[in-house]
Amino acid sequence: MLSVHIICVGKLKEKFYLEACAEYVKRLSGYCKLQVVELPEERLPQNPSQGQIDAALEKEADAIRAKLPPSASLVALCVEGKLRSSEEVARLLADWSQNSAKHLVFLIGGSYGLHPSIKAQAWVKLSMSPMTFPHHLARVMLLEQIYRGFKINEGSSYHK
Repeated sequence: MLSVHIICVGKLKEKFYLEACAEYVKRLSGYCKLQVVELPEERLPQNPSQGQIDAALEKEADAIRAKLPPSASLVALCVEGKLRSSEEVARLLADWSQNSAKHLVFLIGGSYGLHPSIKAQAWVKLSMSPMTFPHHLARVMLLEQIYRGFKINEGSSYHK
């Protein structure tokens, strides 16, 4: 069974996000060994300088690296990533399953995104949309797309 990790900066608090994530985690249990790791977002002042933001992103990147399993393929969710269809995400999952890496790790940054050094380590950079979404909603959307990818690959009617 595939090992999929989602490392998120920021903790979910809202009940509706928690419930949606729990539903997709349950659905994914038949397709992969899923682990979701939440890391705290670095605290910043009300109007942080670019230097403060960069320092916070670097600390978050260090925390992410500390949680990475050995021989992992990273997928960084970031604005400069490539837009992909659900079918393309399904192909990524299928391609990765043929890869020698043992763990597929999706990275979701906090309010200010991910540090450039962690994005540089990514096997794939993925953009969800050119629109802006709360990073907590991105987790729900990612879980759904991973589930959809597995359903596409099995030929299910879930994806119409």
